[in-house]
Amino acid sequence: MEKLFEQIAGHIALALEGVAVLIILMGALLVLFQPPSFIRGRGPIGTRKLIWRNFGMWLLLALEFELGADIVRTAHFADLGGPWPTNYFLERDVEKYEPHVEAAAAEAT
Repeated sequence: MEKLFEQIAGHIALALEGVAVLIILMGALLVLFQPPSFIRGRGPIGTRKLIWRNFGMWLLLALEFELGADIVRTAHFADLGGPWPTNYFLERDVEKYEPHVEAAAAEAT
């Protein structure tokens, strides 16, 4: 049963890593297809910084998927003493940033 769990976890982790690669690719393509004047610095002030920040956000999202893949790949509950240590810290971080996410979502609509 443990072998089956490890195989399934490996497939899930691989899928999450594939999603991370796609996210990085999408972010890179969005940056590469910006108008050339923005990349060369002839656009409005702060545009390059905005492009840099947007690409950084894509990279952060990809890193979250990579982190998820690592957690799935190393999920040996017997070694951790139960699932609570990972869940506790993840839940704490999610609660910390939830107001920012909600504000960004409200701003986008």
